[in-house]
This record gives sequence, structure tokens and C-alpha cells, in this order.
Amino acid sequence: MHTLKQRMLRSFAVAVTLVHGRLDCSLAQDIAPPHAASATAATPHGAPEPASPPSPPASDADRARLESVVVSASRRREPVREVPMQVGVLGAERLSRSGARGLQDYLADQAGVDVKSAGGAGMGTISIRGVTTGRQTITTVGVVVDDVAFGSSGPFARGASMALDLGLLDLKHIEVLRGPQGTLYGAGAMGGLLKYVTHEPDSVEWSGKLTLGLTAARGGGLGHTAGAVINLPLKEDVAGLRLSAANEHFGGTVDAIGPQVRRTNNDRGDTRGLRASLLLTPTNRLKLRLTGTTQKIRRDGNDFVEYRAADSRPLHPGRQRRLSEPEPYRVRTDLLSAELEYDFGWARLNSISSRQQLAARALSDITMIYVPLLASQGLALRSVSVSGDVGLSKTTQELRLTSKSDKRLEWLLGVYWADEKSSNDQRAPSILPDGGPGPVLFTAALPARYREMAVYGDLTWKSASGLALTGGLRVARNRQHFTQITSGPLAGGSQTLPGASRDTSRTWLLTARQALGPDRSVYLRGASGYRPGGPNPVLNDPVSGEPTGVNRFRHDTLTSLEAGYKAELADRRLSVEAAVFDIRWKDLQQFKPVRGISTIVNAGAARLRGAELVLSWRPDAHWSLSGNAAYLDARLSEEAPGLGAAAGARLPSSARFSAALSAHYAFQLGGRPAYAGLTQRHVGARTSGFEGSALSPPYRLPAYAMTDLQAGIEFPSLQLALSVRNLFDHNAQLSSDNALLPFGGPALVSLAPPRSVGVTLTLPF
Repeated sequence: MHTLKQRMLRSFAVAVTLVHGRLDCSLAQDIAPPHAASATAATPHGAPEPASPPSPPASDADRARLESVVVSASRRREPVREVPMQVGVLGAERLSRSGARGLQDYLADQAGVDVKSAGGAGMGTISIRGVTTGRQTITTVGVVVDDVAFGSSGPFARGASMALDLGLLDLKHIEVLRGPQGTLYGAGAMGGLLKYVTHEPDSVEWSGKLTLGLTAARGGGLGHTAGAVINLPLKEDVAGLRLSAANEHFGGTVDAIGPQVRRTNNDRGDTRGLRASLLLTPTNRLKLRLTGTTQKIRRDGNDFVEYRAADSRPLHPGRQRRLSEPEPYRVRTDLLSAELEYDFGWARLNSISSRQQLAARALSDITMIYVPLLASQGLALRSVSVSGDVGLSKTTQELRLTSKSDKRLEWLLGVYWADEKSSNDQRAPSILPDGGPGPVLFTAALPARYREMAVYGDLTWKSASGLALTGGLRVARNRQHFTQITSGPLAGGSQTLPGASRDTSRTWLLTARQALGPDRSVYLRGASGYRPGGPNPVLNDPVSGEPTGVNRFRHDTLTSLEAGYKAELADRRLSVEAAVFDIRWKDLQQFKPVRGISTIVNAGAARLRGAELVLSWRPDAHWSLSGNAAYLDARLSEEAPGLGAAAGARLPSSARFSAALSAHYAFQLGGRPAYAGLTQRHVGARTSGFEGSALSPPYRLPAYAMTDLQAGIEFPSLQLALSVRNLFDHNAQLSSDNALLPFGGPALVSLAPPRSVGVTLTLPF
């Protein structure tokens, strides 16, 4: 326990450098201006930093240097410049200042990263470096919350289209890992990884903040946010509790039109979340963190707007969608985790346990498809809709032993276990012309279970000359079983189709990093990734009794070779990261209908080649400039029959060129620290679907450029942030759902919100 004098000294040191985890505005003349997101460095095993006396005022040269960014991408806490792969770090405070409100906003400035909306917040598919076939069987980008792998790893719970869309409240930063993750993250992380990092409780200092915000979108409804965070030290240096709560109302921007559904701002809704985190450090070697998070997203409708496939023009004026039935949806996420860390001195043991649940319900209007079809068969209906209910209950356990940092040899060993149960129920009711209930056209249920066990390890050797070599291997085995139960006239009567499978996969990692000096290095990285195989529902031929399709599909595999350069130059005022990569993807998983039953098959191959560049420059203590760009050539190298695509076809959502540039300036306004910033981003033309395909028809998404502005001022007891997103009010087409195109219908396009002006008031205490 500290003496009173020591406590006063530490409190004074913290007061003059940090206030509630952010830079004290009263010392703005002595600190670096706001710039690209950073993460606070920690001691090797996460222990609190020792108390230190107040530092002398920083010189102009110090204020102009780039801050060190520490990440845990490789399961060790290390500066991002030393990680031999491309890692983007997005600070939550910077994202909040920019007016970002969801996953699509968070990743908007990351060149080569795409979020395909499936209707709005909480309903999206992430792809990195073009690793996507459009309609995904299983996700190609893993999602992790702190160290907990989140979401479904199997093919039956719609995990690919329900990427976790976590609110910013009390997030520390987001890490974006590009390329297959080899040994450390397992199933689904073949294109990359998205990692949410939350704030740990502080067992020393009381702190908190209140956040209030308003957003007005041109032609849309008024949005508002309210949030609170409080940190409670329960026992100094032993226990701390951190609580946070947030509510966000999205005002909506898309109108619904139709004979039965007329609603302005039909896609409006709310996102509510709570998080509690308890940190216990009874000794300087033991740390236990218990965290519970719950979030509920509700929307009155999807954010789709109807566009013509022929010329990529809207069917209706403004932002409108014609509906015969409403399309509300909701997504609830619950996550409980326990993270235990014990430092043996020679190694660190981590145990990560989690229990997660997801429940989603969505309604979709399918009138345009089925009413004409059934009318031709003599059944007159006014409308048809389909309801989908998805449930996931998943338990995970990971044990990891990591050697202490060493100049010569470092190693890591781990075991991972997961058990998930999922459900996917669908029902298609109809409405008669007089408004009465019609027949239920089909029902379907798909209960499934996925169990996985994996072991993995990495070994790193370092030479005195600055060369570091890493090799790793992961072996994973999964078992799955499911039952597909269908009934109704459109399902061809009642039937029950069981299925089961076992699948073993191996992934590897090889890296070589050569230090060219204390702040420069080059690296080579080879890594593989996979998506698990699984079972298929299969009908037997009524005559021969033989199965009409394959009863299981294999895991698909991806191998990447990457070369990169990282440097901090000009007295740490300039940061440069550059990489080129070549990805080979084979045995692509794809949907293929067999006698009316949707199955998954392996066919075709793809090759993805590209280059990435990330720059940050601090010319002086006021200016902060940054930019990133990506070039990508992603094409099928072999025919993929399930996609209806030939060799040479471009992969969906893969812009050949994308880039983002940002400039921020820190200054004094009325004696108070202030800032102003501008971000410009460009995304090239893409296709949603495959050229020449009838099974997965293409829709051309035109190139777009968007401009965002940010400004703010800080007072002793509050901070005020202003943002303007989409300054020039472009109808940028971000993604497209092509489900209606084979039936002669329009493309359902997700647009960037119109020009939106936001103001956020933060009151720390």
C-alpha cells in the first residue's frame, strides 16, 4: 500500500498529464494536437505503470513526433511498427469526433476494406483485400472483442451477414488486421480480423464522462445520442469497476412507399448498450477481468433504395423503397467473458472464457417474387413476406502460455475450444386481396451444432543482427450436425433432412523481419487461412435411392505471401508503411441449388494481388497529416459453377483503387485548445455479383468520393465536437443486394447517409 506522500505525488503527476484517459486541455500549448488514433503503451504483462514525477514541458520537437501505438495483434503487446503485417488502429475518440455511428463509418477510411450492408446497423458483411464471393457461406473476416472470438463459425446461423456492430462508448480502439491470420485466430480469419479493444477498469483513480449528441441528416430525421461512463476504484491497486451505458436514436433517411406501407424515415431506430467490467489484481502477478456486454439494435426498416441494374439509377425520386409489407428487424447481442492472466516470470498464462448469445429477427417483403408466380398458378394474393429468426448460443475457452520477451527466443502455445448451438427459423405468411390472412407458403427450421478443438503454437528466433524469424502451426478439428425441417406448398410438402460432418484443417505462419535500424524494418510474411467445412442437406433419388448431391463440403483454403516495409523517419515525424501481397484462394465455398435444396459446394479458385501504402506526417506541433491507399486486382482464376462465373471475373466489392487522406490542425481559440480537420476518401467502381452470371448477377456500383469535416474546442469542464459527414451530399452507393435481379427486379442499394451535421458534448468528471 502506498504512503500518503506517494499517493499525492502520483495524483499530481496524473493530473498534469492525463484527465480521464485523455490529454488535459489546460496544457494544450505543451502537447501534441489530436491526430491519428493511438493506444496507450502497457508494461509487458499489463501491470499498471509505476508512479513517476511530473515530466518537464515538452519541446516543440517532442510535440511534433508521432506517438507510439501499441497493439496486441500477435498476442503480445508491442509497437505496431514492429508487427510484421499490416495493422490499422482506429482510436475510438477520433472516430467519435468524426461523427462515426456504426461499423460502416468506422471502416470507411480504411482503403481496401469493405462493409456490405444487409439492411442497416448490425446487418453487414466485412471483407478485407477483396476476399469475398459476395453471398458468403461463412465469414472471411474474424471478429474479436478484447481476446474473445465472437460470432458463429458454422454455415447455418448467418454469421457472414451479421458482423458485430459494437457502439463506440468506452471502446479504446479498433484494430484492423489485414490478410490471413495463420495460427492465432483460427476459423474465418482468412481475409483478416477486426478487433474491438475496450478500456480496462482503473483501480486507482475515480473518473467518468457524460456524452450527449445530436445529428441532423439532410432530408432525414433527427438523431440523438446519450452515454455515460464511470470508473470506480473499489480498492486501490486491487479492484476496480467500470460501468458504461449508451442510447442512440437514428433518425432515418429512407422513405417507404406503397399501397399498404407509407412511412417517412422508415429505417429509423435505436441502439442501446450496457457494459460492466470488474478488474481484480490481488497480487502483482495475477489479474482477473470479468466483463459483461449487452447491446440491442432495433430498426423500423432496412436502409435499401431501389436502383435499376441497367444504368445504376434510382427507380424513384429521392431515397425511396416500394414495399407491400414492413421490414423491421432487431439484433440483440450478449457477451460474458472472464480473462485471467498469471505471470510466472518465465512465461505468462492467459485463460479466456466466454459465453455469448445472439438473437436476431427480421421481416422481408418478397411480394414482388411470389405474388406473380402464384397468380399464374391461380392463387391471388396481395402480399407475401418472410420472417427469419436466428439464434446463437456459444461457449468458448482458450488457454495460452506466452514466453517472456527475450532477445533470442520467444514462443507461444495455446489451445482453443468452442461449442455453439444455433437455430435458423423461417416462415412465409401471405395476405389475401381483401386483407385477410392467406396460407403460410413455407416454414423451415435449421437447428445445428458446431464444436471445435484447436491447438496452436508460434516460435520466434531473433539474431543480434536484427533478424527475427517466426514459424507457427494451428491444427483444428470440428464436428457438426444439423437437421433441416421444411413444410408448406412452396417447400414441396414436409420433409426432414439430417446431416453431419467432421473436418480437420491446418494453417501455418512464416515471417522474417529484418531491422534496418531502431525505427525501420522490412518483412516477408507467408500465412494461410480457412473456413470450416460442414454438412449438406441431401435428397435421395426416388428411383435409385442414391443421393442427389454431396452430403458435405470441404473447408476452403487461402495462402498469402506479403512483403512490407515499416519506418519512422525524420526524427519520428514521418511514418511509412508499405506492403505488396499475392493471395491464392482455392476450393471456394459457394451455394448451389440441387432439386430446390440449397447446398454448399467447393469449386473454382481466385487470385488476389495488390499493394497498400499508409503514411502519417507531423510537420510541426500543429499539423497532423495522414493517408492510406490500396490497389487491388481480385479475380477468379478458375470457373466457379455455383456462382455462375467464369475464370477472369472480378470478385464482388473489390474496388481496383481506394484511398483516404486526412488533415488536422490544432490551435488556440479564445485561449482554449481547439482543432479542425478534413477527410477526403475515394472508392473506385465495383461490381456486386459476377459479370455474365445468371446465378449471381452483377450490379455496377459507381466510384464515389466523399468529404468529411471535423472541428472542436475544449474547456476545463467540457469538450465540444462538431462534424459534417458527406459535406457535398453525394448519393454514394456503398453496397448492393442483388436477390431480386434474377426475377427482373431492382437492385437494393445501400447509400451513404446524406449530408449529416453532428454536435457532441462531452463532460468528463
